[in-house]
Amino acid sequence: MKKIVFGVLALSVATVSCVKDDCVLNEEKEGLVTPRLESRLADNESPLSGILEAYPCNAGTSIFCGNYVNDKLSTFYGFYHIQDGSIYGDNNREISLPVGQYNMVYWGTPQYEEPIHTTPAIREPGLSIGSDLSNLYFELRQNSSDTTYIPVFDLVYGRQNVNIGEEDLQANMRRAVAGLKVIVKTANNGVISSNVESIKVHIGGIAEKLNLYTAEPENKEKTVAFDLVRSVDNTEMSNAMIMLFPSTNNPLLQLFITLKDGTVHRLARNLSSTLDANTRLTLNVVIGNIFSGGGTGNFTIENWNEATETIEFPVVD
Repeated sequence: MKKIVFGVLALSVATVSCVKDDCVLNEEKEGLVTPRLESRLADNESPLSGILEAYPCNAGTSIFCGNYVNDKLSTFYGFYHIQDGSIYGDNNREISLPVGQYNMVYWGTPQYEEPIHTTPAIREPGLSIGSDLSNLYFELRQNSSDTTYIPVFDLVYGRQNVNIGEEDLQANMRRAVAGLKVIVKTANNGVISSNVESIKVHIGGIAEKLNLYTAEPENKEKTVAFDLVRSVDNTEMSNAMIMLFPSTNNPLLQLFITLKDGTVHRLARNLSSTLDANTRLTLNVVIGNIFSGGGTGNFTIENWNEATETIEFPVVD
């Protein structure tokens, strides 16, 4: 990997409130163990490079038990920079805990070689010692200008029952989000008309949130919006790969094509594919004479296993 640029996925830390009699914030502890860590992406068993977070929970539960920083109990979960599956650099906040059994929850953001959406966002839960992670969520963040939502980070997830003092941390991660790339071209692969001011994509049926403990998506009723960018040679408009929480079956895709005179054309179809976790779709949209007020359009969807489908648009007046 020629260049490593690490993104940061940081949880807001709320005021600590203990739910156990023996839970004392800033309590000092001796005999702490800092285990080694290795991390892989389970889908293709390749080493992870990126950011990894580790949330220690009491054994057999989803109750966050905190982490010792400078030998004092704190709400600061483990935070690691990972390169090729191993800890990288000095700016890491390692897990440090007394010997014993723990239930470790992992979240991460992988590093990409190919371009991806540059301004993802999520709403992050507050965290305190004694928090039940099964009641906390990563949530979509709404756009300030309307009721649509912003694309999210590429998120991977894992969980491990671990005996601190005897076992290393082994984070075998699976992807919790889907990817989508849209490419708009003309029917003859010619230059896109200069009369086109912008194209905005809306993808509906997207989950509102992911459970922090299980990574399960909930409330698949939201719409995520993003813009397409014109290529240098003007032959296509597309986006860098965006990440989405998983969708309902056959989510609704809409294109809003704004012309320089302010008129807007809307194209809408339900996809035959579903944006499941670890699914990446490349959507090729071929437009005929839509910009001049007549003709038909169609688009082809291609996913990772190279299955394709074609959907025809009606004439757009």
